[in-house]
Amino acid sequence: MTDIAARITVPFVFANQSFGSLYMSLRDFRRSLLAAAVAAVLGVTIAIPPNTAVAEDWPQFLGANRDGVSKETGLLDGFSANGPDVVWRVPGGVGMSAVVVADGDAITTWNDQGRQWLVALDAKTGKPRWKTPLGEIYENAMGNGPRATPAISDGMVFAYTGEGILCAVEQESGKMKWQRNAVADFEGQPSEYGMSASPLVYNGRVIVHVGGRKGAVAAFDAASGTPLWGVGTGPAGYSSPTLMKIGGEEQVVSITGEQVLGIEPNLGTMLWSYSFPTDYACNTATPIDVDGKVFVSAGENHGCALIDVVKQGSKFLAKELWSSIETKSVMRNEWQTSVVVDGYLYGFDNVGAAGPVTHLACIDIKTGKPVWQEKRFGKGNLVVADGKLWITTMAGELVLVKVSPTGYQELGRAEMFGKTRQTISIANGRGYVRDDAEVLCMQLAVANP
Repeated sequence: MTDIAARITVPFVFANQSFGSLYMSLRDFRRSLLAAAVAAVLGVTIAIPPNTAVAEDWPQFLGANRDGVSKETGLLDGFSANGPDVVWRVPGGVGMSAVVVADGDAITTWNDQGRQWLVALDAKTGKPRWKTPLGEIYENAMGNGPRATPAISDGMVFAYTGEGILCAVEQESGKMKWQRNAVADFEGQPSEYGMSASPLVYNGRVIVHVGGRKGAVAAFDAASGTPLWGVGTGPAGYSSPTLMKIGGEEQVVSITGEQVLGIEPNLGTMLWSYSFPTDYACNTATPIDVDGKVFVSAGENHGCALIDVVKQGSKFLAKELWSSIETKSVMRNEWQTSVVVDGYLYGFDNVGAAGPVTHLACIDIKTGKPVWQEKRFGKGNLVVADGKLWITTMAGELVLVKVSPTGYQELGRAEMFGKTRQTISIANGRGYVRDDAEVLCMQLAVANP
């Protein structure tokens, strides 16, 4: 047995995210042991190929790093008009929150029975785990239900309601730990189309947009809900804060309704700003980290820009590297955040003031030059995983597109769900999507032979 053990190298792959889980099937492990034992008996040495599939949780808006990029591999390279296999499909409710997945739970929010709810489902089976009321039902002319996507961190779930109530709920039990009227705390008014900032959790702080007189962006203590700091003024907009490393320092970067802010996250010191106003304060897409530079984009015919933030002594200076503004812009993200892969940015370019024409486009992120465009693709949202764009359309389709600057190459298209604005959440080989009636789980990982 000692000789056998000496010839065995068990390949383990860890997810690159905060919950770091181990993924290797028991069946594969047994096969490896059996192969090594046979080799020992025959007096030969064989190489055991590693299980190269990588899996990870999706614990917050736009994934582990809030950039729409999943590190998962071993996923489908295509599918028929029937789409990927459906693992489960369960009734849901009305809302715009995406699904977050961590520690075996799939969690989202919706309107139902006169209230806004935070709902936890078993990620493997779809069976309800708990359902916690967050506040009164939220209704808005631009669509009903809570907007923000929850965040899972250290056994807690943080949710933000349509009117701006920030909530902390215990993940295991669904018990409400605290609630704060975050907008009122900073003397603000709820955004016209609803509060949409998905909570960002950093170093014991929960950070959201509040659009108040005492701060456009604010942090609250994760354990107690106590307000910690507020930065900037003006409307909250509809974007979500994100974390970047700029000039060697971690910063919260936020697009409010009027500007881009760089914030020191512990004390709430404003480090830099960049003017980026849009009609109706409709900055919705999340800022994107491009090797320490910041890409921002907005619809309503506004456009996009790449900002270089340079540290000069103890201060930071935001300098525009390139911009593409107004009707001839190369990228006008209406409410979708683009993704960056190998120096190219892929995203939805909306024509006009929230008009019906939307192209799927690829641009060179360093120069802002157009690379290709799939005209009139239609409205949708996207993330990237395993070298493919996983696109959800408002027509209820899942579309698979190869990531390539050489042109548009569709690998699969299937009607799978109802109208939705949210991305698919990819976690542990499965894809999770919700619409206004159901939550759907699909098998995306290629089955082991």
